[in-house]
Amino acid sequence: MKSGLRFKGQGLGMPKMTAICAVAVLVGASLAWAGQNDMAKSGSWSGVIVNSDCTADEAFAELAKCVQNVPGGKLSLYDDTIRQVYSLEPQGPAAGHLGDSVTVHGRLEATTIQVASLEVHTDFGLPVGQKAPGFALRDQFGREHSLESLKGPKGTVLLFFRSADW
Repeated sequence: MKSGLRFKGQGLGMPKMTAICAVAVLVGASLAWAGQNDMAKSGSWSGVIVNSDCTADEAFAELAKCVQNVPGGKLSLYDDTIRQVYSLEPQGPAAGHLGDSVTVHGRLEATTIQVASLEVHTDFGLPVGQKAPGFALRDQFGREHSLESLKGPKGTVLLFFRSADW
């Protein structure tokens, strides 16, 4: 009597059985990975509170309509680094912050942030005369630059441009 599984009178050899098991494991792992990607992602998102009638293009253009109070309207977060508008739920933490620059902490589900907390940015940049913190960043060619490597004989001026539409 031969060992192994039999289907419709056919015997499966060890190589075929191993291949079937490997495929089953790969399919199972793929489904598990896909399920994890669909799960909510915790994190922080920064941007400007706009009304939900505002599109990403309108918010990028900083149209006045985006920060006008719309009766019965909802508030959203516009992230200008990736030109994405996120719905906010619940609305309470964002109330009263239309047009404010904020960081929202919570969980992202599709394009809706389940808000855990919200912090309003009150200060931007460094105070005049304060030294810039050290940094190391890569340029468009992959070369690394630091505050030290950029210093010239008479000092350094750093200009940070918020966004550009190239």
